[in-house]
Amino acid sequence: MGYEGFKLLHLLGVVLLIGNVTVTSIWKLYADRTRDVRIIRFAQRLVTITDWFFTFWGIVLLVVGGFGAAGLAGMDPLRDGWLVWSEVQFLLAGLVWLGLLVPIQIRQARLARGFEEGVPIPVEYWRLGRRWIAWGLVATVPLVGAMWSMIAKG
Repeated sequence: MGYEGFKLLHLLGVVLLIGNVTVTSIWKLYADRTRDVRIIRFAQRLVTITDWFFTFWGIVLLVVGGFGAAGLAGMDPLRDGWLVWSEVQFLLAGLVWLGLLVPIQIRQARLARGFEEGVPIPVEYWRLGRRWIAWGLVATVPLVGAMWSMIAKG
């Protein structure tokens, strides 16, 4: 595969990752606001599904495409300043995602599976939801920073 092919994979990965992170948080917020257990149960299930289909594969494409394109362009992804800075930001976002967001999502999904109509949603679900949104915003900042580093590369 040539440079343009790897660059296409890289950009497709960025679109899948950033797109899913952004859209999922918005529709989950709106689903939660309904306070309808059926809608929330469904939305919480989709958070998990879309993370596997879009976030995970977006990350794979982003990494494979980025390292492939850098290698073919003669760049050293572990030494070129703007590439390293982008990678550090990407890793920071990944650590927040894996260390905080995924465990919250798992807990919320388990809670949501047990929701029954006519029974109030547990306070823990709402508390976790606020944490998920807050940490999701925190994890998005370095992703946007990495994107900026790629665009404004030195």
